[in-house]
Order: sequence, then C-alpha cells, then structure tokens
Amino acid sequence: MAPALWGASGGLAALAIVAGFGERRRRRRRDPDAVGWVDWPRVQMLALIALAVTVGLAFKT
Repeated sequence: MAPALWGASGGLAALAIVAGFGERRRRRRRDPDAVGWVDWPRVQMLALIALAVTVGLAFKT
C-alpha cells in the first residue's frame, strides 16, 4: 500500500506546483477582466493538505 501512497503523493505535489504556476499566471494577466474559472489558491491548498495526509499515511505503513 505504501507505493500507492507515494505515487499519490507525487501526483498531489505535481498538482500543487501546477496550481502555483496557475495562480502566478492569473495574478500577472494583462487584461484584468479576463479572470479564469479555476480557483488556484483553493486547488493548491487542498492539494497540499491531501499531500500531507498521504505522506503521513505512507510513513505510518
């Protein structure tokens, strides 16, 4: 079970990084009215919380 948790942790870490880049891109946009539909800070926070949980479970097993 631990390899699956480590794989999920890697995917969640990648998602958090992508969300960070998405938020940076949203903040630096040229047109202030061109707001996207993805709430990048929330996606990043949820990915980091899930990452902490999966890493904790992987170390526990």
